[in-house]
Amino acid sequence: MVVGMTRVHVRATYVEIPAEDLERAERFYRGLFGASVRRTVVDGHQCCILDDDSDAAGAVIALMQGESYVPSVDGTRVYVSVDDVEAVVARAQKLGGSVLYPVTEVADSLIVAELADSEGNRIALSNQ
Repeated sequence: MVVGMTRVHVRATYVEIPAEDLERAERFYRGLFGASVRRTVVDGHQCCILDDDSDAAGAVIALMQGESYVPSVDGTRVYVSVDDVEAVVARAQKLGGSVLYPVTEVADSLIVAELADSEGNRIALSNQ
């Protein structure tokens, strides 16, 4: 997309997920996605960056703790692509998450579900 003379890329590159308890959130997401986690500080806030150890394109996902980071099921929905939506939903429930929208085929071969994570955030899953 071109706005004026500046090219604008409409792709998410970095997603921050609020966490009240960063260690609990880290355990949840590590167990959910099998991701390694890199702890760091960003702009004075404690942070866990999820790393799936692949070269796949997509946004960096960071768990963030701080005054302005308030978990919620309202607002923007972030979809995370996974190979097996049903298996990830089952893991989420074992890790203390809950199902907000059940595993559903919403279009030809497009399967989605929505979860509440350990912190109370809405996280959506997609097989694409």
